[in-house]
Amino acid sequence: QVQLVESGGGLVQPGGSLRLSCAASGSISIYTMYWYRQAPGKQREMVARMGGSGSTYYADSVKGRFTISRDNAENTVYLQMNSLKPEDTAMYYCTFVRLGVNYWGQGTQVTVSS
Repeated sequence: QVQLVESGGGLVQPGGSLRLSCAASGSISIYTMYWYRQAPGKQREMVARMGGSGSTYYADSVKGRFTISRDNAENTVYLQMNSLKPEDTAMYYCTFVRLGVNYWGQGTQVTVSS
């Protein structure tokens, strides 16, 4: 069993930045790690992913503004979010799949509002 704990969310003005962290209780170095988000009344959507080799993918809505990174020594994944927009408001989750089991954190709330 691996636990994921997200942190770093909060209230930020449009155009601001936040850095989310996802700390895992075990090694995640070989796994593709994902950041998802879910806004009220909307489906959960993938925001970014990073493979174990370091390859990355971003949703079109965040490309050029968000950056996913990882520190395998610390078993932590990050999501740097710049130029935030009100439509980025959502609960953000990190997740990965190990041996067919999908692990999710409890999420961290990001609110972008003036």
